[in-house]
Amino acid sequence: MGKRIYLNAFDMNTVGHQSPGLWSHPEDQSERYRDLDYWVELARLLEKGKFDGIFLADVLGFYDVHNGSKNAAVEQAVQAPANDPLLLISAMANATEHLGFGLTYSLTYEQPYMLARRFSTLDHLTKGRIAWNIVSSYLESAAKNFGLEGQIPHDKRYDIADEFLDVTYKLWEGSWEDDAVVRDKERKVYTDPSKVHDINHEGEFFKVPGAHLCEPSPQRTPVLYQAGASPRGREFAAKHAECVFTAGPTANIVKKGVADLRERTKNHGRNPEDVIVYTVFTPIVGKTEEEAQKKYEEIKSYVSYEGALALLSGWTGIDFSGYDPDQTLEYIESNAIQSAVEVFTKADPNHKWTVRELATFVGIGGRGPVAVGSPEQIADQLEYWVEETGVDGFNLAYTLAPGSFEDFVELVIPILQERGLVQTDYEEGTYREKLYGKGQNHLKESHPGFAYKNLYQQVKGV
Repeated sequence: MGKRIYLNAFDMNTVGHQSPGLWSHPEDQSERYRDLDYWVELARLLEKGKFDGIFLADVLGFYDVHNGSKNAAVEQAVQAPANDPLLLISAMANATEHLGFGLTYSLTYEQPYMLARRFSTLDHLTKGRIAWNIVSSYLESAAKNFGLEGQIPHDKRYDIADEFLDVTYKLWEGSWEDDAVVRDKERKVYTDPSKVHDINHEGEFFKVPGAHLCEPSPQRTPVLYQAGASPRGREFAAKHAECVFTAGPTANIVKKGVADLRERTKNHGRNPEDVIVYTVFTPIVGKTEEEAQKKYEEIKSYVSYEGALALLSGWTGIDFSGYDPDQTLEYIESNAIQSAVEVFTKADPNHKWTVRELATFVGIGGRGPVAVGSPEQIADQLEYWVEETGVDGFNLAYTLAPGSFEDFVELVIPILQERGLVQTDYEEGTYREKLYGKGQNHLKESHPGFAYKNLYQQVKGV
């Protein structure tokens, strides 16, 4: 029996998500993203399959780097149109009992006071099943539509993020004492005001003098995800993240990233094993290997080359429309997702990617591996990746919605359960307890957010 594998469904409130062109496949239903019933059905399917969670990605602008225009992204439905993922969660949570919800929310265009309130509200409504995937956004189009001249420089976005997290920790962990809410109907006292404290934060980027508007939620701080893979992003993750989402086309590349992350985590005085690492993985499964290969060949015929280039250009900040398809990709420093360039150019010196090869690769499932095979072969691949790279689980991308997830639940989950690799039933408790064990409801003592737990004592001068 290998170590326990964590599984998330990787999705987005949009058409097609990471497989440009596949929305046009006759079996794909991702255009139903506008229908709440679609999301409720998906949540129930994932809970039936004992998935740990659903990880919802998001972007705040169009992919308009390719050819200097958003046209290819709009025409080919490259993560556009895209709706707000937050508004899906209450309905999905109401239809399930255990499924966790990882919500991508950019802090670059938010204020910590308001965002803290949103996540506390969701943590209450989901009974503690909410996680925040912390991102700083990478699209120039988003920056301009939020009134900026252009994108904030990459590393400065993380400087802002560090202070943003400090503010939210103060609000979630320190503003309300554990016993502040008394709900005493006889005395007509709902909350003891002496136990609700202003945080008096005044920093370089934010000024938040007051108290958190919400009473403590089941987890106080939501489970913290982070998906940055640049050196600055990994440093941020090592300090703050409880779960990290990484991506890479080969096991060797992912292994290097995991080792680097765990070493950085240790340098921050945290147990490296306290960080649960997921990598993206796209399974194409058939009842037999032959059936799976037939599916794969059919799927490839629907991939949009222009759509894949639009997606890749948006990720990297590089306009690939001016490149010859057979030109070799070289590393270029950019202000977008730096790791998206590095992972294909610097991390594996034995492989030189052409633009055509790269577009073909990312056209199915994005920046991670695509596994094609029988249920047993897919299970073997998942087990191999865990053993070889040191990851703890997978964000499973789909090619056809919801068919990819239906196939996985029906065909692969039973084999993984038989091998003792995934859960056969859910533990009780919050999302954090399901990840770390019963009683692990709040941030660990080694986490920087824990230091704000007794902020009220500092305020009172105790």
